Amino acid sequence: MTGKLAEIALRTHAEEAATHHQVRHSVQVAPITVAALITPKWLTRHLVVPSAATHVILPGYCQAAIDDPVNAEQPEMTWRKRLAEIANLPPENIVCGPNDCRDLDAWLGGKVRSVELTEHSIEIIAEINHAPRLSVEEVVRLAAALRDDGADRIDVGCDPSRQCLQIGDYVKALVDEGHRVSIDTFDSQETVAAVRAGASLVLSVNASNRNAATQWGCEVVAIPDTPDDLESLDTTVNFLGEHNVAMRLDPILEPIGFGFGASLLRYVETRRRYPEHAIMMGIGNLTELTDVDSAGVNLILLALCQEFDVNSVLTTQVINWARSSIKECDIARRLVHHSIEAGVPPKRLSDQLVTLRDPKLRPYSANALEALASGIRDNNYRILAQDGVVHLISAGVHLTGDEPFGMMSELLSMPQSKNVDVSHAFYLGFELAKAKIAAQLGKQYEQDQALQWGYLTQEEKRHRIPRQSRHRRD
Repeated sequence: MTGKLAEIALRTHAEEAATHHQVRHSVQVAPITVAALITPKWLTRHLVVPSAATHVILPGYCQAAIDDPVNAEQPEMTWRKRLAEIANLPPENIVCGPNDCRDLDAWLGGKVRSVELTEHSIEIIAEINHAPRLSVEEVVRLAAALRDDGADRIDVGCDPSRQCLQIGDYVKALVDEGHRVSIDTFDSQETVAAVRAGASLVLSVNASNRNAATQWGCEVVAIPDTPDDLESLDTTVNFLGEHNVAMRLDPILEPIGFGFGASLLRYVETRRRYPEHAIMMGIGNLTELTDVDSAGVNLILLALCQEFDVNSVLTTQVINWARSSIKECDIARRLVHHSIEAGVPPKRLSDQLVTLRDPKLRPYSANALEALASGIRDNNYRILAQDGVVHLISAGVHLTGDEPFGMMSELLSMPQSKNVDVSHAFYLGFELAKAKIAAQLGKQYEQDQALQWGYLTQEEKRHRIPRQSRHRRD
């Protein structure tokens, strides 16, 4: 069941879906222009069902009212049951399909599924760089935001250029707010003050400070004296083990251009040498020092950590392209955990990290697009974007292009544009700009809906500016 404007598109997609799923079908085109305006009540006067039909698929927009009672006197009689009587079918066979006919194949195949990505096995340590340069209140505020994004531990990054005599105040304030805290410094006095205030992990320990580490009474991160010297890491690990110091190991991830590939191999070797020890990877060395959006980098690094049995990652989000790394890592660790535990690729599990483009496009066929353009009789504007082209369609109007200014200029030169007042022009400009972005990036554009940016998506509020007449009477 559909309206007149979507007839050709529905017939095309229904034929493809029916062939794919090996079912017979028919299409009823209701005497209404737009399928979204069809209501269950309206259908009771217009539904025509072939005797061979076993199910009726209504437009998805009917879902909101299909189970409402027909009237207050008969609350048990719903519109679904009334339509079932008309169709001579069981009520459960009157179903609401997708809102968009281009989703019919996926809907029939049950491809829209939900995977619970709740489990994870990697700790996220979020570093606040140069924390002593901020006030205690600012550090506490930043830590709360990082925890909301998925951080399990807050790392207080000290300033190597000067000692902070108040570092204990920072740590205590964070501990009082319920944070697990680590301290990132090679200064022994800062370390002692931080541990006394409640820090439970010290970054980092090597030959320069391992003697002092025996007095701290907390877990430490053991690192090599230089990144490519695993033997020095062995020495520190053995020393700490002899003194019963709890530790996790970090062979040091190097940036691209400084031995990135070789450093990954060192993590594999470290895991081979120390199967019983926890390992940490400082992934910020890659995300902060690479000119690329961080989401994909974080996912790959978290996947490596999951496979290498690296139990924790340390990262920060200072550079702008990595400003949401903590959230990305939280999503990524759940994806890779499920992927490896279930033995499936991390595909079609979640689109939260698909931000620049969309998982799938749903273009109209050329015939469906032409039918839509020729079938519109009202002066409302429909905007579509596909194949790098923006379409602006109304009664007697079908403009195409990729430049909103040029399209608006062309529209305003036409006599059909008399209905374009200030508010309408603002609306068209806003929507055309979104359509241009979608066409440029290869995203799916849906009029009056927010573009999808994965976890960054912000749904739009449907604000309306009061329409004004272009021609005022004195």
